[in-house]
Amino acid sequence: MNFIYGQTLAIAGGIFLLWLVIKIFTKPMKLIFKLILNTGIGFLALWLVNFFGGGLGISLGMNWVNALTVGVFGFPGLVLLLLLKYLI
Repeated sequence: MNFIYGQTLAIAGGIFLLWLVIKIFTKPMKLIFKLILNTGIGFLALWLVNFFGGGLGISLGMNWVNALTVGVFGFPGLVLLLLLKYLI
């Protein structure tokens, strides 16, 4: 009877530790995935600005920093990059 009790306790402890590890690593992975997704959206926005703004002489560099800025900050980030390029 003692052996079954110890085995049950070990299994319950293992399940709890597995749950704890999954819980700890899930949140950072969601953040990393969201950051990668926003960077991809930023690249798309930069491509659109370069495609449609090319006739007007408006363009921005297609790099990770610009894409991350546009992806994280959205339209205000895009305006910020345009202001930095053409006013400074």
